[in-house]
Amino acid sequence: MKEINVEGQKRSGLGKKASKLLRKEGLVPCNLYGEAKDEKGLPVALSFASPMSELRKIVYTPHIYVINLIIDGESHTAILKELQFHPVTDALLHVDFYEINEEKPITIGIPVKLTGLAQGIRDGGRMNLSIRKINVTAKYQEIPEHLDIDVTNLNIGKSIKVGELSFPGLEMATSKDVVVCSIKATRKSIAANNAAE
Repeated sequence: MKEINVEGQKRSGLGKKASKLLRKEGLVPCNLYGEAKDEKGLPVALSFASPMSELRKIVYTPHIYVINLIIDGESHTAILKELQFHPVTDALLHVDFYEINEEKPITIGIPVKLTGLAQGIRDGGRMNLSIRKINVTAKYQEIPEHLDIDVTNLNIGKSIKVGELSFPGLEMATSKDVVVCSIKATRKSIAANNAAE
């Protein structure tokens, strides 16, 4: 996984009013969740703000990153947990990060990359990618940038499910029955098939 640095500063003012003021200054309110827990055992968040210019490089990209958060000079290793966008303007409103360490496995969605030219496409079928990411659990050092799935032998009417896949060092967290990709018949492939018969 690629690493990237993101700078931020702790914020003292919490709540809607404080968040609005931050956004006016071009800052986005963020929380970092990690090992810290309160007396009730609930996760304690480190509240900070980061400039939109810093967050843009991790939000608007298909890549996944290990993020080195530098908050007031203190470094934290984290991954992106959740993004909140404005329902109308699509502006980024809030970002949650999750602190990670070298020992504890994490679950994260990895982009799917199909490789090879499927037999079904050669026969006139159409590839249908059902999911763009598969959730896997592993230590962050073992997580690849994408999952390569070879579709060379996939025929029309056939599909690849998560349960058929395995990658060294990764445990699949997405349900085994989820279809990753399939090849649908097209009019052209049906006509060619009828002609052959």
